[in-house]
Amino acid sequence: MRRRRLVPAVAALLAAGLLLAGCTSDRLADEYRAGSNKGYIAGDGTVATFPVDDRLSPDPFSGETDTGDELSSADLAGEVTVLNFWYASCPPCRAEAPDLEALNQEFGADGVRFVGVNVRDEAGTSHSFAKTFGLTYPSIVDYRTAAVQLAFSKTISPNAVPTTLVLDRKGRVAARILGQVTEPSTLQTIIRETVEETG
Repeated sequence: MRRRRLVPAVAALLAAGLLLAGCTSDRLADEYRAGSNKGYIAGDGTVATFPVDDRLSPDPFSGETDTGDELSSADLAGEVTVLNFWYASCPPCRAEAPDLEALNQEFGADGVRFVGVNVRDEAGTSHSFAKTFGLTYPSIVDYRTAAVQLAFSKTISPNAVPTTLVLDRKGRVAARILGQVTEPSTLQTIIRETVEETG
């Protein structure tokens, strides 16, 4: 019975664009067997930072935000950018939203850009979430095309929901947090150090 139910569950995740590069069938099976029915692949909060000389750049990407504007990687060039992959009914995404907005406010004067990447919702749902949690930064609605997710598939993939990537001024991945940002001070430090870089 379990095997028959696992196939549609995996298919649903694929269709929703949530089976991101790097997720394994073993991980999916383990979470299915746990019986949590949470509907997302959770990260464990692992933080990875990458030395300047080892950083990789994603492919160029673009997408429409939940307010109907077009946003591309070219628009973010020359700025430190925090990309947060999320969707509205994901509990850890909801839990970390106020902390992300607080950091967005803190680093706005330094030219740091925060951009959400919604991997499951329509624009209306994404925009409603932003209003509910007071988010002032845009989110690209990515679930139909997965364009942003695919742009990172050959470099440092967002292997869980939520995932937060910090890009340096050259658009290279400086750091990745898999799962909820449970220690905002960690992300704060990563952003500050990336802002202070000269290379």
